[in-house]
Amino acid sequence: MRVLTQQTKNLLYRDLYDLLPAYLTPALPIRTKARPSPSLTRESYRQTRRIATTPRNRSSLAVELPPNVHHDHSPLDTRAKLPLACPGCGAPTQTLYELEAGYFDLERRSVKNFISPRRRTEQNVVEHTLGNVPKNVRQKLGIDVLKESNEIEKREDQTPFCDRCHNLLHYNTGESISHPSLQALEDTISESPHKHNHIYHVLDAADFPMSLVAGIYRHPTFAHLRTRNRRSKTQHWDKGKTWDMSFIITRSDILAPKKEQVDRMMHRILEILRDALGKTGEDVRLGNVRCVSAKRGWWTKDIKEKIATNRGGNWLVGKVNVGKSSLFEVIFPKNTEDLDMKKLRGERDVAPSRPRSDTAKAFQSSPMDTDEPDTKDIFADVYSDTSSLLPPAQPETKFPIMPLVSDLPGTTASPIRVPFSGGKGELIDLPGLERSTIDECVKPENRLDLVMKQRIVPQRIVMKPGSSLLLGGGLIRITPTTPDLVFMAHAFVPIEAHLTSTPKAEAIQNGQRDSGIRSIFNPASKSIVSSAGTFDLNCDVTKAHAGPLTRRDAVGLQTERLPFIVFSTDILIEGVGWVELVAQVRRKRGHWLQDTSLSGEEDALSALGKPESPYPQVEVFSPKGAYIAQRKTLGAWLVGGPEGKPSHKKAKGRPRASMKNARNRRPKGTMTSSGEW
Repeated sequence: MRVLTQQTKNLLYRDLYDLLPAYLTPALPIRTKARPSPSLTRESYRQTRRIATTPRNRSSLAVELPPNVHHDHSPLDTRAKLPLACPGCGAPTQTLYELEAGYFDLERRSVKNFISPRRRTEQNVVEHTLGNVPKNVRQKLGIDVLKESNEIEKREDQTPFCDRCHNLLHYNTGESISHPSLQALEDTISESPHKHNHIYHVLDAADFPMSLVAGIYRHPTFAHLRTRNRRSKTQHWDKGKTWDMSFIITRSDILAPKKEQVDRMMHRILEILRDALGKTGEDVRLGNVRCVSAKRGWWTKDIKEKIATNRGGNWLVGKVNVGKSSLFEVIFPKNTEDLDMKKLRGERDVAPSRPRSDTAKAFQSSPMDTDEPDTKDIFADVYSDTSSLLPPAQPETKFPIMPLVSDLPGTTASPIRVPFSGGKGELIDLPGLERSTIDECVKPENRLDLVMKQRIVPQRIVMKPGSSLLLGGGLIRITPTTPDLVFMAHAFVPIEAHLTSTPKAEAIQNGQRDSGIRSIFNPASKSIVSSAGTFDLNCDVTKAHAGPLTRRDAVGLQTERLPFIVFSTDILIEGVGWVELVAQVRRKRGHWLQDTSLSGEEDALSALGKPESPYPQVEVFSPKGAYIAQRKTLGAWLVGGPEGKPSHKKAKGRPRASMKNARNRRPKGTMTSSGEW
């Protein structure tokens, strides 16, 4: 009786965990880790925990299945040949639920070729016949038997994507997955089999720092940021493992056309990040911030070398659609067997943990190898434990299949673990955290237009008093509130910008007036438009915008002597881009030096009638009054504006004199350079 009760209890627990993916439900009680029987081990790997051994799948219960459930009558040995998880999204392999991630259609051609390669009888006959032909004759005919056979084998042996990734790759259609919470990712990372772990917090340059995960530095697993105190520890230990964190800002090529120009922005980027970290940012060191571009290859080589030399667990954490999967491909150390670790460490001036005599075997021993168990005995337990929050890693190859890159938010469904260097190092792409984007208020056919795929070169838009700027046909409205002041706007967004009068802009945004401009705004969301706040242009950029008045090689005036001040700021639109606003105001004598303290005759109530801010102000309207933020300006228009800007025009010298009829203009009897008279 006791044995029967225990078996029933195990079945109930197994059914509970098979209904939901384990990495998305860390709050549920974890089952006791136990190694499954050898007969069930292979099959349990191939089937996702969401569908295996559920009551509705048992033949003893006649329950009608949902319409999206596929009746799988394929033999077990056929399904066993499928990969453990989809290499594109990381979802566990399953063959029942067509609309969910990880589903493999066994009738798809690429899947059939992977499971059972086609018989190459005809190809073998052709290869045998061509093998008897002399080599010089084959070269004249341009036939390479070995090359053609290798290409065919390569196509047949390539691991296929699941149906969801296949549709995303070829048809750009698919559905997002449920995004995990920060606590779920922390519980997943805490099960790392590596002793040394490095977390890369990936941010998006388009709306930086809105993609910063709030409070990520407070979680023990994500490592505390090192403070400026000279006694601050270089390593953070938690439960016998080391954790450290770096910030990576992706898509930095949209900030400026050249890498050197982005490097000159780093001091402003660090100030913005320090402000975004809040009170903690005042005392932390920010020497672990990198601006990279996976498209242009900016600063990706340094990160790749760091991952290859340090090894251990390398985790990519961030919100959805910040570029984690595209960054994964360029920083993964491929073909690590041919790397010379001593040479890499010498170039980076990093001393090895212990001397090594054989350079060729430098990658075979890890710098973190000690007598303590690290990855040798833990991998087997992780692979065989179906209740683990961390899925098994992919088989190690020199050039593995990289995660799928797509504009769809939430493409990665489960952690993707790609090992290198004999399993002593891993690069893990984690599912993105939820990110509130404005695409839910956009027409479905125009949602992909919100993604900035390349650097925007905006035109200067002059906003005179009484005018407003519409973005996306009314999706966002920017209205100046400071009277009698001219604003200049530079829209670094992939949607259209339109300048019109303020009353007309309000009517267009609220749906009370039709216009001829192209609109991507969903009509159902026009009723929820509200103010996102009033923003000050509080960055003094007089020196940068004054031109030759403040340049040393020109007039060379001090900014304090100029009769005007130029203020600027960047208005951020989450997941879309930013709008750089600039306004020039007249400098009033003693205006910025006057004492703002209250006199004895004044009280706090009398100060309510005074202007709240001495800076120029604008008011932004958006759906729900959300998706809008502000940052210190990066001055991107001065760096990457249109080519017609004065700063981009090079001074041209005197043109070359025309040589037409030069011979006729010479005095008679003069010898030319060719020796003719």
